[in-house]
Parts: sequence; structure tokens; C-alpha cells
Amino acid sequence: MELRHLRYFVAVAEEGSLTLAAEKRLHTAQPSLSRQIRDLEYEVGVQLMSRSVRGVELTAAGRVFLDHARLALTQADTAKEAARRAAQPAKPTFALGCLTGKEIDWLPEAMRILHDELSNIDVTVSSQNSPDLADALMQGRLDAAFMRLEERADDLVYKRVTTEPFVVMVPSDHRLAGHDAVDLREIVGETFIIPSKTAPTSRAVIENYLKRSGLAIVPAHEVDNITHAVSMIASTGAVALLPAYPNNLLPSFVTSRPIRGDAPTIDLVVGYNKANRSPILKLFLSRVEDMSAQMSGKGRKAP
Repeated sequence: MELRHLRYFVAVAEEGSLTLAAEKRLHTAQPSLSRQIRDLEYEVGVQLMSRSVRGVELTAAGRVFLDHARLALTQADTAKEAARRAAQPAKPTFALGCLTGKEIDWLPEAMRILHDELSNIDVTVSSQNSPDLADALMQGRLDAAFMRLEERADDLVYKRVTTEPFVVMVPSDHRLAGHDAVDLREIVGETFIIPSKTAPTSRAVIENYLKRSGLAIVPAHEVDNITHAVSMIASTGAVALLPAYPNNLLPSFVTSRPIRGDAPTIDLVVGYNKANRSPILKLFLSRVEDMSAQMSGKGRKAP
């Protein structure tokens, strides 16, 4: 008895027809399939199938044999996969997270470092809000992440990669779009949007900045990320204060302008769990300063 006999038998039993099994499942001629089934029955020593006007039906022995045939095929496939894994041990893995909106600047350089230095590893990447990245790091689901400094994350350690100024984002046809820089007093009375609590660090910087200004600027809407912000700016004509984002990456209907005077800033960091002893993480962290210098040399700020 061979595995092919079992596969043929299961296909015929599931299709209920020699013709359908031959054409749809096995891509073989029906006479050949019939011979294989007869050989199997001869080997087993009992009739497994009976032919009728309704097609092929299993005998009582055939119904019992079907369960064991399926199990044998599953075990054979499992054994094959186990042997392949043993012959080719799994590659080391590195799970990298990135604050939504930062990927286009930082991930290419990060991936270059990982693949140039450690070509035989599997890298997975996820894009999330900073608090979610912190949770993933603390739970061991990520090895490192480009993120904000998060409170209530005592197990995490941070390495700064850049400091980003906040800018004013407006629709491209807004009256402030033509200014070289925008004074905060000029946005009083405008529809104003602010990051939601999914971005607590950015939100806190903006709220403190507005409080220090003494101006009556009250947010009308909250946004969860840069994509959400751009959508709201375009659809409502609103203005927003957000970490600097390269204009060449913004859609044509939204633009950004520097804040006149002392603009608030926020750090982008690489965060990791201090209990993580991964040698891949150690190498990656050793290249963070080089990566920051490389990005600065490109003459553009991270979003």
C-alpha cells in the first residue's frame, strides 16, 4: 500500500465519483484510477467502495478506512514538514515597530543595516501608535521600535534618533499657506485639530504650548495619526500643529509652514525592553547613531 493509493481513495470518497475525482482532483484517466482503487481493495482485503447509479458509495469498511486514510495522509504531511524544518533550521527573527507616519524615512535605513549586517535573518515590521508599540515591546512581541518617549513604561530604554520641531499644517489654498512662517496668533479662530489620546506625547506637547501662549485656541477635532490629520485638514479646512513632515510627502492639497518664534519640539527615539538580550538588537542599537547621522545628511527631518 502506498500513499498515492490513500490519496486516490480519499479523493474518490470526497467527490463521490470516479470521473469527478479523476478530472477535478487527480488529473488522471478514469481507467487508471479504477485500477488503483482495485489494487487498494486487494491490499486491504475487503471491498471499500460500491458503484451505483448515484455514483460511488463507501461500504461500511470503506467508511472506517476513510478516517484512517485521512489521518495517515495528515501524519505523512506533518512528518515531511518536520523533516524539512530540521534540515533547514528557522532563521533568527527580529521584530521592528514603527510609529505610523515615520516608516518612509526610517525603515529603509533600518532595513539596510539589518540586511547588510545580518543577511540571514527574517525581519518583521509593524506600524502602530506609540503606546501600542510600548505595549508590544514590554510583552516581547517587538524587539525595537521607532516611537515616542512613553510614560508608564518603566521596562523600556530609549535612544534618541532625532528631535523634530512642530509645524503648522493647513490646506494648500488656506490664507496661511502663502506665509513663510506662521505666528500662533494667526490661527486663533481657525478650526483646530489635535492628536487624540492615542498619541499622548504629541498631544501633551501641543497642550502645554497652547497653554503657555495664553491664546484662546480650542481644538474642534481629534486625529489618531498623520493620515487621519491630512484627511481632516482637507475635508474641514482646519489647521493643525504636528511634528515636522516633509512637504514632498504630503498630498498636493495639504502643506506645512514653520512656526514663527520658539516652536515646540518632540523626540523620536528607538525604544527597546531592557530585558531583551538579543544579539541582533545589540547590533541594531550600536548603529542607531550612524543611522541618525545618515538621515541628517540627507537634509530632511523625519515625519
